[in-house]
Amino acid sequence: MFFPYRDDNPQVLIPYVTYGILALNVLVFLYQTLFLADPVASHAFTLRYGLIPQYFWQNNAPELLLQTEQMMSRYEPRIAWDALGQINLLPAGLTLLTAPFLHGGWLHLLGNLLFLYVFADNVEGALGHRKFALFYLFAALAAGFAQLYMVPESMLPVVGASGAISGVLGAYMLRYPKARIHVFVFFVIIFTTIRLPAFVVLGWWFAIQAFNGILSMSSEVSGGIAWFEHIGGFVAGLSFMAIAGRRRKLVLKV
Repeated sequence: MFFPYRDDNPQVLIPYVTYGILALNVLVFLYQTLFLADPVASHAFTLRYGLIPQYFWQNNAPELLLQTEQMMSRYEPRIAWDALGQINLLPAGLTLLTAPFLHGGWLHLLGNLLFLYVFADNVEGALGHRKFALFYLFAALAAGFAQLYMVPESMLPVVGASGAISGVLGAYMLRYPKARIHVFVFFVIIFTTIRLPAFVVLGWWFAIQAFNGILSMSSEVSGGIAWFEHIGGFVAGLSFMAIAGRRRKLVLKV
């Protein structure tokens, strides 16, 4: 397997929007980690602001919270989870916007932010600040709806920026297919670094997401990685960049 850590694509502007998104993700995570150290409070925060497919489609907050409380009691009986049934969930539609700024742990956060840091600056450079902000929102929404559509009965909250970041990857691959990406390579006991074209690195990444997404459809277990968020976000990013690039060319010809 390989893991990208930087590219050779120079910045054409200071990516203020990207830096703002990076900072907001870190601040939200620090708040949840430092100020909501109690497991009940932390889980309640995730339930309130995470994207829960069953709640989105059925608007069944009391039933869902009761089932969640019972599930968590079986998972960790030493903790009193009664407070979960008393929280007020956000309107389901709003969680499409809040869930991309929550994360489930340090590795989840750092992995997402590394991908955002490596690839988003050039996408922001190609689109401009305002259009990139709209693009990121569009990718997050598309990714969320893809997950909602594919796993409508899931009670597990979906959190993380990976859906929107997948859109960044799709846009980057279309705009800069031959840009050189530096990747760590791991194979059994072999560890090295190489440079590969973006279409190889990101195309392979998407193939893994698609394969695992298809595989998860035949699994009885729902949870873990939101593969369909990644797929939906990537396709949305490709589409947005294709349209934005085409419009830019038309304007230049005129």
